[in-house]
Amino acid sequence: MEDVITCPACNSTNAYFDGVMYICPDCMYEWSPEGAEEESNVPKDNNGTPLNEGDDVTLIKDLKVKGSSVTLKRGTKVKGIKFTDNPEEVDCRVEGMAIVLKTCFLKKG
Repeated sequence: MEDVITCPACNSTNAYFDGVMYICPDCMYEWSPEGAEEESNVPKDNNGTPLNEGDDVTLIKDLKVKGSSVTLKRGTKVKGIKFTDNPEEVDCRVEGMAIVLKTCFLKKG
């Protein structure tokens, strides 16, 4: 029996190998066999675009900051993100505060 291939983008088990690339028919994500292990630890924004350390990102949703009365508004630019041990979170400075943001609320650019 074949090994089950799991998509790193949506965790679907419908992914398959077409001879060159792995392809997920559910989310249309494609990845190479060589980078399959590395890609799972690369932080990605809300659209699935890989993020790099030092990138500038934009918030896609209003976010309340825990332990504060501050609300970060949608469209706020965040400059110079830094990676954490968790690929779903990034360190950054917003409005003078050092905070950790979830990548699912960010858009590259």
